[in-house]
Amino acid sequence: MIALRRRELLLGAMAAGLAAPAFAQSKDPILIGVSGPLTGQYAQYGAQWKKGFDLALDEINASGGINGRPLAYVFEDTQSDPRQTVTVARKFVADERIVVEVGDFSSAASMAASPIYQAAQMVQFGFTNSHPDFTKGGDFIWSNAVNQKDEMPLLADFLRDLGLKKIAVLHLNSDWGRTAKDLLVEAIKQRGGEVVGSEAYLADEKDFRSAIVRLRGTNPDSIALISYYPDGAQLTRQIRQAGITLPIVAGGSIYSPKFLELGGADVNGVLTTVPFFPDDPRPLVQKFVKSFEAKFSAEPDAYNGRAYDTIILLAGVMRQFGTDRKAIKDGLAKIKDVPSVVYGKVTFDTETRRVANPLVSRIEVKNGKWAAYEGGKVTR
Repeated sequence: MIALRRRELLLGAMAAGLAAPAFAQSKDPILIGVSGPLTGQYAQYGAQWKKGFDLALDEINASGGINGRPLAYVFEDTQSDPRQTVTVARKFVADERIVVEVGDFSSAASMAASPIYQAAQMVQFGFTNSHPDFTKGGDFIWSNAVNQKDEMPLLADFLRDLGLKKIAVLHLNSDWGRTAKDLLVEAIKQRGGEVVGSEAYLADEKDFRSAIVRLRGTNPDSIALISYYPDGAQLTRQIRQAGITLPIVAGGSIYSPKFLELGGADVNGVLTTVPFFPDDPRPLVQKFVKSFEAKFSAEPDAYNGRAYDTIILLAGVMRQFGTDRKAIKDGLAKIKDVPSVVYGKVTFDTETRRVANPLVSRIEVKNGKWAAYEGGKVTR
């Protein structure tokens, strides 16, 4: 009862804080349910999401909200644990005030809850869920994340263009990590390269030295990481501490300020691909960057941009097609060319329920900061 009362008070305070003077006091906020990590090993991702969400809500509510009603969100901490996402999903679908769900962070955590959202006919919008099977959960399961089937070939393109042909892979031993690894291996082969070794590791693993020694014995010319930022940073540090100076190319899931903080000088030179980068010269991106810096005194990253994009997109759907759960699902299939700081414009492929024609930027860690990759091949 105490926890429930605290949540009710939080919702009341949230609604009051987000309501602009233009809103009539009798108009209740439209609520988005967010499932994601605020504590645990992936907590930084949830913190990044919130900043993107909050900036988007500032803009939406300052311009009249959703046809005169304020937009707000309820964020339930799951630690991106599949067991907790199921519990949160049941709570969200039972709350008639919540019209759409956003999250969870990992594909595995999201997919565990997908049957609940599908059965309740509430859109589950997995904006970081790259697993190719995520949107196969039903017609209420949507995503604006780059599908692994698109992302891994783009990463293989990067390796090829860098002149790297003998790649050793370190990957997270989860369904997401194994699927990404398999797709990357196939894409590398199709481009004339070779995966000379592959090692899996567990999410809570800390000592990777044995796997690193085994991979060094395969005589690679580069190392590819399929990791999140905490394990990616630790892997990179231990690779460098082992005296290995090979180029490291990683999936975009490492892209976070925390990767730089945790990896220190050892992560200099790491390369990746991301769907958003703040140095992108597009006017829409630069407007977002300036607004973000003004609010948070920091430069936005890909997860800030993805979160911002998601709320802007859902607001556009609600304004145009309505705020009930089915209208949001139908609207996602119909909406066209929504301005996006990540993709330029968003239109969905209605068969895959993902963004049509996604794009990515190539970036690297240079002097302790993320920077645009300026070209040129990397050699041993």
